[in-house]
Amino acid sequence: VEPKGHATSPKPRYTEASLVKALEERGIGRPSTFASIIDVILDRGYVTKRGQALVPSWLSFSVVRLLEEHFADLVDYDFTAALEDDLDAIARGEQQRVAWLKDFYYGSKDHVGLRHIVDNLGDIDARELNSTPIGDVATLRFGKYGPYLEVPDASGDPEAKPRIVNVPDDLAPDELTPAKAQELIDAPVAGDRVLGENPENGKLIVVKDGRFGPYVQEVEPVDPDAADPQTGEVEAEAPKKKTTRKKADAAPKPRTASLFKSMSVETVDLDTALKLLALPRVVGVDPETGAEITAQNGRYGPYLKKGTDSRTLQSEDQLFSITLDEALAVYAQPKYGARAASSALKEFEADPVSGKPIKLKDGRFGPYVTDGETNATIPRGENAEEVTFERAVQLLADKRAKGPAPKRTTRKATTTRKPAAKKK
Repeated sequence: VEPKGHATSPKPRYTEASLVKALEERGIGRPSTFASIIDVILDRGYVTKRGQALVPSWLSFSVVRLLEEHFADLVDYDFTAALEDDLDAIARGEQQRVAWLKDFYYGSKDHVGLRHIVDNLGDIDARELNSTPIGDVATLRFGKYGPYLEVPDASGDPEAKPRIVNVPDDLAPDELTPAKAQELIDAPVAGDRVLGENPENGKLIVVKDGRFGPYVQEVEPVDPDAADPQTGEVEAEAPKKKTTRKKADAAPKPRTASLFKSMSVETVDLDTALKLLALPRVVGVDPETGAEITAQNGRYGPYLKKGTDSRTLQSEDQLFSITLDEALAVYAQPKYGARAASSALKEFEADPVSGKPIKLKDGRFGPYVTDGETNATIPRGENAEEVTFERAVQLLADKRAKGPAPKRTTRKATTTRKPAAKKK
């Protein structure tokens, strides 16, 4: 005996083209209505597109279940196809629309009317219609903010509330197996995590994932029962009503600090958080000017600040490690560091007239030499790389001899008015 395995693959998902073909085979819709049918199921969130495939949503399962259990005759394929024929007959004048609508609503000998169905619906259990068991693990429900799992409490307490676990929006219903549901349940919950207590003031240090990225925050101590002993998560407080107060009476904002790009919410510890909250860090004092130099982390990255003079740092780690000597070396460089140095193609000695160093640069209108006060363009046909110090001095001297270029004046347009005609 030779055992052989055989597995069948599921049918491919509907695309817009294959769905229209299936509607045509069942006699549903018309060429003029196929596009609107596709638009409706997309706009109402019954399906989502993944490439060309139409993936049904959990909302569509609840709606279909409601229609099949309480309006089975109205969603029957044969009824829908026959309805199309009746509407065509009305359009051709073979049937009266008022009489047809009266039979449809009040009913006739052949079928039950819509009014009779609605009057005898009874109580509809919306919660039951919106529940899909995922094995013995949890129950899938669709809420205002999307699908979620309702996990029963394992303690056995009948009054204990079930745990709520959000389901990713991009997860298709057929992909939510019991194993996948268990994976979502066991995954760590993203939220506020208490790192510890600040030994200086006794406040709690919490790491959060905000709108503009992860950050740490110093908050007032809370009731120990409000934090989960296993995960350390703190339940968020209810939003307070906004009140108009004077600036003097306003409560101080809690200290916050963004995490570095190399840090993550899951791995940051208390010591690192305290260092981040201690920023800006005083590096030292400039011995020449007496100004204080600080290392800060700003919107555009780490930088040094001395009075109103700021210099960019190469990495975020330098905020904690840079020394006073290294900071002074940074300030000894040109204002814009490597960018200013690299903007000059060649550098010469100081000009004998101005006493400032001469630089060869490449500008908008071609190469030129400058001493910071006077600019002289390299003549056409002359190789900029072959310009010597003597040639640069000569070009600058010729430029000074010519004097500043005359300013252009714009003439105002003048119009001649014709004399007004005399009234007779």
